[in-house]
Amino acid sequence: MNDVNDLDCDELVEQVTAFLDGVLDADAERRFVEHLAVCEGCDRYVEQLRQTIGTLGHLPGDDLPGAARDALLAAFRQRPS
Repeated sequence: MNDVNDLDCDELVEQVTAFLDGVLDADAERRFVEHLAVCEGCDRYVEQLRQTIGTLGHLPGDDLPGAARDALLAAFRQRPS
């Protein structure tokens, strides 16, 4: 991350859902967007989440078979931090 603003990558990850839901306050959103402008890794991360939500977001949770849901949750839990 560049030192342009005081939001670090870990904080961005914690705030990404609020950002994508449009519920960050104006200052937090500004810091988030500024960070994305200088951090290629976080920019890719947010774009991947947008694509995932766009692809899977329309599926109701009840339609995902139990085994598939468990496998998906396990994959997210095992991802590197």
